[in-house]
Amino acid sequence: MFVYNFLNMRKFIFILLLFLAAAFVYLSFGELESIVRTLQHGNVWFILLAVLVQLGWLLAAGLLLQSLYHVLDMQETMYRLALLSASTIFVNIVAPSVGMGGMAYFISHAVRNGQSAGKVAVVNMLWLFLDYIAFMVVLALGLIVLFRRNDLDATEIAASGVMFAIAAGLGFLLYLGSRSADKLGNVLAALARLINRIAEPFIHRAYLNEARAHEFAHEMATDLQSLRQRYHSLIIPLLYALLSKTLLMGVLVMIFLAFQVPFSAGTIIGGFAIAYLFLIVSPTPAGVGIIEGVMPLALSSLRVPWSQAVVITLAYRGVTFWIPLGVGAVAFRMLEKESK
Repeated sequence: MFVYNFLNMRKFIFILLLFLAAAFVYLSFGELESIVRTLQHGNVWFILLAVLVQLGWLLAAGLLLQSLYHVLDMQETMYRLALLSASTIFVNIVAPSVGMGGMAYFISHAVRNGQSAGKVAVVNMLWLFLDYIAFMVVLALGLIVLFRRNDLDATEIAASGVMFAIAAGLGFLLYLGSRSADKLGNVLAALARLINRIAEPFIHRAYLNEARAHEFAHEMATDLQSLRQRYHSLIIPLLYALLSKTLLMGVLVMIFLAFQVPFSAGTIIGGFAIAYLFLIVSPTPAGVGIIEGVMPLALSSLRVPWSQAVVITLAYRGVTFWIPLGVGAVAFRMLEKESK
């Protein structure tokens, strides 16, 4: 649906994304200055190690995608898939659309290279679903840490409920598609109708094609149905998803070491779990403006002094947000140049 709109407006969207990226960096310049000043006071070697671990996280995303491609009998290099995943992050941040913009870019690029839009859509849905499953393992541990320290409150419980609902909804769509293409098509068409009703007062036309939703569902259903007989093939991708969460916690460890702040395993797991939880449920792209407020509170509740919690948050966001954004911008430009 959205992917075909994306394909038809490719040149315009490319220029728009570059403009949005420049505007985003300009508006965030004050935060960038604070992050740079903060990083200058840390141990440079641990900060560089944190950056290397973050780059390893981007490569792990490529490995996860490559393993999902293999599950669906598709071939692509890990390098190209890592570039695509980084570009997806970039698109989702500068053009927030509840993740749909990044997915549309990913699928449109695959279509231009002769791959099935339905197969690539299934890969993206599985990618998100396995990422959520892997995080829920970490979240469960984090909630246990908070509960044992008497720091678990209604906000974390409510956000966890939203996280579970998102994962359950995505899992339901995957299950529905594995059972019936028609039923999946009906759900996608209903979502298209809802989006059209919301968008109609602003653009005065149907934004998504409901008929195309049924066609798209049938493209996806064959691959989803084949997974019912070989669900065990998703074990390796799930392990890569768990690896990606471990690497992000490794970045947090490096930041604590860089600023010589004492920590325990519970501090790392609990702090990361709450920060990543609100990153997912946040209404802003990549939790902009939300994580900066929530993460210091989470760390201070885990007995990290407030001033140090703020420093850790700024440095951690500098590595886990701005590094992927910059790499994503470069990857996006490389892929577009290659396509031309």
